Amino acid sequence: MAKTPSVLFVCLGNICRSPLAEAAFTLEADRLRLDARVASAGTGDWHVGNPPDRRAIAVALRHGTDISAYRARQVSPRDFHRFTHIVALDGDNLDGLRALRPDDATAELSLLLDHVDGRGGDPVADPYYGGAEGFETTWTDVTAGAKGLAAALRGERKP
Repeated sequence: MAKTPSVLFVCLGNICRSPLAEAAFTLEADRLRLDARVASAGTGDWHVGNPPDRRAIAVALRHGTDISAYRARQVSPRDFHRFTHIVALDGDNLDGLRALRPDDATAELSLLLDHVDGRGGDPVADPYYGGAEGFETTWTDVTAGAKGLAAALRGERKP
């Protein structure tokens, strides 16, 4: 029997991009009836215990999901054994994850937009220092990535 997929989305502070990716993937997994565990974390510790950015909460609500109860946490080496997939939102965070990854890690590492045709290697732009419109762009990107990743986990496309 195949192991239930479990996905950890990772950005820098875990208050903007990765909680939105977690929410978008949860919506897509529910839509597809894909049994998967999902969470998010940050490589940095600045926001540990804090809710997502208010603009991230607002964009998620506009798209039908409430992330206000999410709380930021920092990724840890044990996550590489707890999750089957760890998905970074940009190259800098992917590099940080590679440095943190234990030698005996079992999780597969990727960038979120690697799961979108024609977007491999692209980062999900960090909307933190911009306006609300940046969060809408981020939602569009994380939704596309979530759809591609969920399809891959169902065996419908190459991971």
